[in-house]
Amino acid sequence: QVQLVESGGGLVQPGGSLRLSCSASGSIFSINAMGWYRQPPGKERELVASIISGGRTNYADSVKGRFTISRDNAKNTVYLQMNSLQPGDTAVYYCYVDYVDYGRYRTTSWGQGTQVTVSS
Repeated sequence: QVQLVESGGGLVQPGGSLRLSCSASGSIFSINAMGWYRQPPGKERELVASIISGGRTNYADSVKGRFTISRDNAKNTVYLQMNSLQPGDTAVYYCYVDYVDYGRYRTTSWGQGTQVTVSS
């Protein structure tokens, strides 16, 4: 079993910044990818950013140039630095980890979600 603990959400004014963190712990043999999805009110969950084991990153077009994803491999932690936040970024943000456990099974675990609200 793998647990993900997220932190860093909150209320910020337009143009402001937030940094989300997500730490994974438990039966992890190796990690293929970590990343973030978000679910705006009344909308479906969408990919925000991901980072694979080799360090390659992927971003949604709507956040390119404003958000930066990074990872601390030693701590199994992924970060999302969010700058120039806009009201359209308001959502519940969920981190995930795509990993292989000690039984050599590949699966995905999700965090509990953290609210990000951008409003004046």
